[in-house]
Amino acid sequence: MQTTLSPQARQLPRAAEAERILRTCVHCGFCNATCPTYQLLGDELDGPRGRIYLIKQVLEGNQVTQKTQQHLDRCLSCRNCETTCPSGVDYHNLLDIGRAVVDAAVPRPLGQRLLREGLRSVVPNPELFKRLVSSGQVLRALLPGALQTKLPRHPPMSVWRPTPRHTRQVLMLEGCVQPGLSPNTNAAAARVLDRLGLSVTPAREAGCCGAVDYHLDGQSTGLDRARHNIDAWWPAIEQGVEAIVQTASGCGAFIKDYGHLLCTDPAYAQKARRVSAMTKDLVEVLRDEPLEKLRVQSDQRLAFHCPCTLQHAQKLGGAVEQVLLRLGFNLTAVPDGHLCCGSAGTYSITQPDLARRLRDDRLNALESGRPEVIVTANIGCQSHLDGAGRTPVRHWIEMVDAAMTSL
Repeated sequence: MQTTLSPQARQLPRAAEAERILRTCVHCGFCNATCPTYQLLGDELDGPRGRIYLIKQVLEGNQVTQKTQQHLDRCLSCRNCETTCPSGVDYHNLLDIGRAVVDAAVPRPLGQRLLREGLRSVVPNPELFKRLVSSGQVLRALLPGALQTKLPRHPPMSVWRPTPRHTRQVLMLEGCVQPGLSPNTNAAAARVLDRLGLSVTPAREAGCCGAVDYHLDGQSTGLDRARHNIDAWWPAIEQGVEAIVQTASGCGAFIKDYGHLLCTDPAYAQKARRVSAMTKDLVEVLRDEPLEKLRVQSDQRLAFHCPCTLQHAQKLGGAVEQVLLRLGFNLTAVPDGHLCCGSAGTYSITQPDLARRLRDDRLNALESGRPEVIVTANIGCQSHLDGAGRTPVRHWIEMVDAAMTSL
């Protein structure tokens, strides 16, 4: 695609990157065939090709409107289009650049600003979020239905963790909402890793990965959170930890991008590249270990929902399924496994109608094989799918932990 950036756009810090990405696109339209919002709405401007054209117009100096902002807001950032694209268009980075320019030019209505600022205040704060979830559980019957669906359906399970005792050490990002919504997930991961001879080294100074701020009009704050985490992890990295393990694929996808997002920061570029290279989704660790040590016994029927951030961002589609099959679980077939469930970080809150339609379609596919439990690899997907009140949804590592027999 030929493009000529406006003089103003050429002053942007990522102008050269935006121009390079735009020129990669050949406008073939293959991306629309796998775009969830294009499939729902049938509008060219609600598909990747149309959004790329809108961003091109903006960067060439054309007028920016609220309609432009709306079409970009409706994108899930699922990156399904990147998996489909034959030209390798780096769509998600172009979208981030375009959104920043549009949001700087178009003031949002008061309601949207309050919602986004509220999410940025609450979600990255795990202690505050946990207290709000606990209060919500007590007052559940009095809450509106939309809020009730955001609360866990089941009481928290064991959060006991083994004391670090192994020579092999890994770090683990605790996450923002996961400790409040599914506190057993990281504990279960620590117990499974311990059985395999790896101990989780606490890094309590680390906080939110930065994705929430970065994708809600707060890119600079998101990058500051990335720098904070790098500082928190660096002493353990220097002492020889093997990896930075993520149990939430959304966090993992963003941390694996630290190296790119901070590539022009002279104080952090090298460290960010190191952190990104060391970051692994939990399945990347387990698949290389002798899984027979876990002594798992289970024939449960599970349906696996592969999060977009796992299959399209981290390119790990099929990895969890392979581990679960090796461990003896019975996996049901899931049609259209490449499609998004509609969670997409805070999308289920900022775009509730579209998110609900995508969720229901995804659940119909997941339940078609009559599973006992649906499992996934990202807390956002887990909470969003489970909020429908249908088949129980849990993180896959909890099922592995629960099926381990005594040594």
